[in-house]
Amino acid sequence: MSTNLNGKIAFINGGSRGIGAAIARRLARDGATVAITYHASAIAAEALVAEIEAGGGKALAVQADAADAVTLTRAIDSVADRFGRLDILVNNAGILRLGPVEEFALEDFDRTVAVNVRSVFVAAQAAARHMGDGGRIINISSTNALRMPFAGGAVYAMSKSALTGLAKGLARDLGPRGITVNNVQPGPIDTDMNPADGAMAPSMHGFMALPRHGRADEVAAMVAYLAGAEAAFVTGADLLIDGGFAA
Repeated sequence: MSTNLNGKIAFINGGSRGIGAAIARRLARDGATVAITYHASAIAAEALVAEIEAGGGKALAVQADAADAVTLTRAIDSVADRFGRLDILVNNAGILRLGPVEEFALEDFDRTVAVNVRSVFVAAQAAARHMGDGGRIINISSTNALRMPFAGGAVYAMSKSALTGLAKGLARDLGPRGITVNNVQPGPIDTDMNPADGAMAPSMHGFMALPRHGRADEVAAMVAYLAGAEAAFVTGADLLIDGGFAA
C-alpha cells in the first residue's frame, strides 16, 4: 500500500462498481479511508468494502440515491460526522440515456440532469462544509462533453459539458479555502456498462488515436493524482483520459 493519502477521508458518490469501484480501490490502496455510496447494489457495495478491508484498507458503504438531494447530503454529513471531516469528494454517479431528440422523454431528461449535474453540485456543497485547506473535489465527466460523434447523445453530452462550467465556478469559489475542483473526462472504459467487446466498441475505436477501451484503473490513477499533494496547483481543469477520442 502507498501512503500518499494516508489519513485522508474520501467520499465516492457512486462507488460500488465500474470506474467508481476502481477509484475506491486505488484511494484505499494509497491510504485513504473510503466511503462509497450505492443506490440498489448493496451486495456489490459490501463485497467491495470486504475486498478493500481484506487488503488492509478502510472502507464503508452508504446507501444514497444521487438524485435525492436530501439523502445524498445526509450521507455526506454522516460520514463527515463519523470521521470528523472530509478531505476528498469524487462525484462518479452518472447515467446514460440515449434517444432521438424527437422522442426523448422529458422524464429521462430530468433524471439525467438530476444525477449527472444536480447531484454534483449538491455533493460539492455538502462536502465543502466539511473540508479544510487541501480539500479535493473531483468530478467524473466524459469525453462526450467535447465530442459527441453519434446521434442520440445530445442530453448526455449536455449534462457532462455542464460540469465544465460548474467546476470552473466552484474552483473560483473554493480556491481561497485551498480546495481544488477538477473534472476527469474518460473516453470508452471497459466496464459492465461499456464492455470492450460490446457491439459499439469497433465504432468507438474508430474515433480514437489509441484504438482500444481504457481500463478503470487507468481512470483511478488520474483521480489519485488529483487527490494527492502533487496536484495542489491544479484546479478548474478538464483532464481527458480518452485514448484520443476527442483529439
